[in-house]
Amino acid sequence: MNTKMEKIENNIVKLEITVGSDKFNEAMKKAFAKNGKQFNIPGFRKGKAPMNIIKKYYGEGVFYEDAINFCCDDTYPEALKEHNIKPVDYPQIDIVEVGEGKDFVYTATVTVLPEVQLGEYKAVEVKKPVYEVKDEEIENELKAMQEKNARVETKEEGSIEKGDMAVIDFKGFVGDVAFEGGEGTDYQLEIGSGTFIDNFEDQLVGLNKGDEKDVVVTFPQEYGREDLNGKEAVFKVAVKDIKKKELPTLDDEFAKEVSEFDTLEELKADMKKKMEEANELKAKREYEEAVVDAVSSNAKIDIPAVMIDKEIDNMLKDLEMRLQYQGLDLKTYYQYTNNTEEKVRDYMKETAEKRVRTDLVLEEIAKVENIDASEEELLAKATEMAKQYGSKDLEKTAKLVLESQKNYLKLDVVNEKVIKMLVDNSKATA
Repeated sequence: MNTKMEKIENNIVKLEITVGSDKFNEAMKKAFAKNGKQFNIPGFRKGKAPMNIIKKYYGEGVFYEDAINFCCDDTYPEALKEHNIKPVDYPQIDIVEVGEGKDFVYTATVTVLPEVQLGEYKAVEVKKPVYEVKDEEIENELKAMQEKNARVETKEEGSIEKGDMAVIDFKGFVGDVAFEGGEGTDYQLEIGSGTFIDNFEDQLVGLNKGDEKDVVVTFPQEYGREDLNGKEAVFKVAVKDIKKKELPTLDDEFAKEVSEFDTLEELKADMKKKMEEANELKAKREYEEAVVDAVSSNAKIDIPAVMIDKEIDNMLKDLEMRLQYQGLDLKTYYQYTNNTEEKVRDYMKETAEKRVRTDLVLEEIAKVENIDASEEELLAKATEMAKQYGSKDLEKTAKLVLESQKNYLKLDVVNEKVIKMLVDNSKATA
């Protein structure tokens, strides 16, 4: 096999690969062995005609397609290795010369990994975020605990007020036609929660148990359903019951009931500590991301469009998987969000390009800095994953994870080490 490489343009190369006639003849025999049994030649039992008779009857090119595929499968990977080429897409194969008794010559035009020119990646200056726990955050957390532990009791007297729970039956109409999803029975609606659209809840204020009312609302223009976008609707509502929410008093007794602490002050101190820890973790992650973004921005890369498209494909697959957990699919998602695949792909493009750029930069830094993952580090990472699976036999599961996902684990460990090195060498500014 002989090969020549020509650079067509940035990130695209053309390989001309010559396969000796003897190798091509072997590929022809292999193609005959694969397909010979399906030919029905007069004078021969089906599948028993020799190769030369089949070629004479159907033409010598009858086995070329498979022979060409066999040759390309064998020689293309060798040519990539010989010229140290890392493709990012399938090649475009063009036949230059083919014929029995001749050398087989073809070209493979392929997009390759782009060259990464690193800029400054040590000592980058990045603003370090700082998050302080405010008293109102603790108060809001306590209010949420109050709401969670509130008692709801029937309101014996009086009409619906803000904060009450109205138990209602309702049915929605656009014009004279009831629409799908616009009906409910014994629905408990907290007045003022903003659960329903427009001023639906406000129109229930002042009603008594047993009252009925036509509530008129207008759906938002971008509601997400073509049959309802911007439409006026009438909901026929019947008030079946009114309940009032009784919030517990925020005192030491409350703290004892909802936590392991004896006093409200101890509970608030624990809340503050946990919030501070969460803030520290948030600030750490944001700082790491900012450092990586700065380093990535300093690099020069001409990213092939095909790499961005493939990343968008991966993002769509992730979205589809998340939707499946909710019993949805992409088609339904597009319908309810008034989107198309083209719009979503366009929306994802910027994020996809950023991910590809970041991956390329981290890979290049790892190469320059000789950062690699040891077997011990890989096993430790596999063990972490095994713990997430809740495996009873941690050691066995970790080994299985290591065997099946070694490349992924290696990439993960190496990227973590690169990011740590970048953060350790960065300069935090206030």
